[in-house]
Amino acid sequence: MKPFVLLATRAEDVPADEEYALFLRFTGLDERDLVRVRLEAGPMPRFDLDELSGIFVGGGPFNASDPDEKKSAVQHRVEAEFQTLLDEVVARDFPFLGACYGVGTLGVHQGAAIDRTYSEPISVVPVTLTEDGASDPLLEGLPRTFHAFVGHKEAISQLPASATLLASSPGCPVQMFRVRQNVYATQFHPELDVDGITTRIHAYAGYGYFAADELELTLTAVRRAAVSHPRRMLRTFVERYAA
Repeated sequence: MKPFVLLATRAEDVPADEEYALFLRFTGLDERDLVRVRLEAGPMPRFDLDELSGIFVGGGPFNASDPDEKKSAVQHRVEAEFQTLLDEVVARDFPFLGACYGVGTLGVHQGAAIDRTYSEPISVVPVTLTEDGASDPLLEGLPRTFHAFVGHKEAISQLPASATLLASSPGCPVQMFRVRQNVYATQFHPELDVDGITTRIHAYAGYGYFAADELELTLTAVRRAAVSHPRRMLRTFVERYAA
């Protein structure tokens, strides 16, 4: 089988390593078949898409809507690299699934309006599939409404005509979308379980996702409903696209 790639941007080793472990677990892949590239540590390699099965993108600390002058040199580099990669991915309709930061990468590439209108605190929210989402093969087997982990400072406030809306939540109209037939992005985190999001809550406690005195409230918020359905799409992605 040709390998899949996980493009990651987390600089902190503990949540970065756990993110990779979660993708391995829920995709069913091993380390030979899911190659991790930590973009915060160095430039994105030049990929030959003919030698890959598909591309995953993990979450990360970068906000596409931040003013250019507030972005680090690393963020500017990563954003430029994603634009180049997505030029080819979209043109070829190559299998791509961006989780959370997928909105910032694929959304920007397609010209979506991204701002802080529909930010969501770290929590569990009900996500509801649209008619297109309910018939999308990547979401096959998921209930029409399911719970998912979220936590983001920005979101898409307007999708471009090139994108198909697949899922929404009460506080965030664009939770998942597709470009062409095989290029996907989610705002929610399909790769997370309770332990994984707990690790991130502690790791990013000082990053502005919640106030200093809200740690326990945030830990409680991610336990208020069971989350199990979103991870299914990771295994489905592998089953559909393994080459």
